[in-house]
Amino acid sequence: MDFGPLREELTATGLADAVSIVERGCMNGCASPISMAMQGPGRAIYFFNGVDPAADAEDIVATLHAYLAAPDGWIEDAQPCGRLRFCLVGRVPALSC
Repeated sequence: MDFGPLREELTATGLADAVSIVERGCMNGCASPISMAMQGPGRAIYFFNGVDPAADAEDIVATLHAYLAAPDGWIEDAQPCGRLRFCLVGRVPALSC
């Protein structure tokens, strides 16, 4: 998997230290690989299918910016996320413990 363009975009936009790319095996999204999830402590969880880490690098970074700026990670307006908004499979609100 080529994460080079995504890593470059994360560095260029100052997010390289704020987020981690963690490669996993199966995420149960076989019908539309590649899958991607976003999660963080006290934040909503997002799950995407059909993502291309190289071609979608700018949209992934825009989505990460929206996610980090949103209260509890709950993105209300997904238009800045570009193509990724059409790859969204599900989102789960943050757990309140």
